Amino acid sequence: MESFGQLVAQIDSWIWGIPLIVLLFGTHLFLTFRLKFIQRYIFKAIKLSVTKDDFGVGDVSQFSALTTALAATIGTGNIVGVATAVGLGGPGAVLWCWLTGVFGIATKYSESLLSVKYRVKTKDGTMAGGPMYVLEHALNAKWAGVLFAVFTSIAAFGIGCMVQANSVSSMVYETFKIPTWATGLVIAVLVAVVILGGIKKIAKVCDILVPFMAIFYVIGCIILLIIGYKTIGSTIVLIFKDAFSPQAAAGGFAGAGVMMAMRYGVSRGLFSNESGLGSAPIVAAAAQTRNPVKQALVSATGTFWDTVVVCAMTGLVIVNSGLWQEGVKGAALTKGAFAAIPVIGPIILTVGLLTFVFSTILGWSYYGEKAIEYLLGKKAILPYRILWVIFVYVGSVFSLNLVWDLADLFNGLMALPNLIALIVLSPVIVSETKKYLWDDNLEAIDTDPIRQVDEKGNSLSM
Repeated sequence: MESFGQLVAQIDSWIWGIPLIVLLFGTHLFLTFRLKFIQRYIFKAIKLSVTKDDFGVGDVSQFSALTTALAATIGTGNIVGVATAVGLGGPGAVLWCWLTGVFGIATKYSESLLSVKYRVKTKDGTMAGGPMYVLEHALNAKWAGVLFAVFTSIAAFGIGCMVQANSVSSMVYETFKIPTWATGLVIAVLVAVVILGGIKKIAKVCDILVPFMAIFYVIGCIILLIIGYKTIGSTIVLIFKDAFSPQAAAGGFAGAGVMMAMRYGVSRGLFSNESGLGSAPIVAAAAQTRNPVKQALVSATGTFWDTVVVCAMTGLVIVNSGLWQEGVKGAALTKGAFAAIPVIGPIILTVGLLTFVFSTILGWSYYGEKAIEYLLGKKAILPYRILWVIFVYVGSVFSLNLVWDLADLFNGLMALPNLIALIVLSPVIVSETKKYLWDDNLEAIDTDPIRQVDEKGNSLSM
């Protein structure tokens, strides 16, 4: 197992080398430029996300699609992921993580737009979409769609299942000394109760859980920043300075300068907001929306809330605590920072992580099952759900380093075909944006027919 872990770590380092970081961040910048800084519409998008639309076509409301996507993204990436980035890449990783979110808004918008535009309606009347369908129907590259679906169905067990269960079981053990197997068993049972009800039940739970957990956690961060207000200014300066410093960070941190800060900041940023990964568009395709652009705007707010707001606050809290200089890493680093709030600090963090983890496991279970449905048909969904519940338990007692490396590895593999599709199809993205947004037709109903597919995914009509 140790040798396997070393092999995974080596492959992970190769996958997440300069080429992928350049491709990922470059795609964010490219689409931001092509879409004339689509981020300027973020407040309009936030308003749309809480506005009910009775004329859209889909399985769940736009808000439910957003909360389900947020459920999948607001998770350990915001708590343990940011702490890991700081522990391995130094304070500067926080800035790269944040910038990945700011420019990633354009990518999340673009991939969601394509997912809705090329979604299909299955035999039972439900919607299915995501990069695998975009690759197949827009680029006539079914082989690439198959590869993406394979990567997604496997990656889901890492980023959306084992990593989540591992993080919360470790945190609960450190805080309350409850055995990891016990925590894993409880979470597995609760997950089984929800995911067996499908996307509508998942969305219903996420509608309630996501706003509560985000507000609860943010309040905790605000309290910590108020407590440490005297050093916030110097902390912000340190983050910016370290992000571009070729030297190791101050305080004895054995970092490797800019490259390490970028590598861990960008990878943890992707892990957190998933812009460019191709996961969130899968649930965006199920949204009840008038046209692809309207849902794309709503989906883009997920990256804003997840990284631009929540991850930034976590990063400030962690760096401001100064514990990263003492060699503390992972969940222990975040736990140490929250310990500054007397008595209730660890409780706030544990409750936040529990809700984050539970919701993420729910959201990613949907991504995984839609990928497996694309590959094997609906008959494979139930076995996949059962396997999912089993891995929730397995993940709770697994090695943290290996789980994180596996999650990073398959994140990168998922991102590759999706990013290439976004670049190639950028003219389509620009055209749709002009048609509905720039020409002020956002309330127009899309008249393009939705492709019908049979049980094997073969097209029946256009």
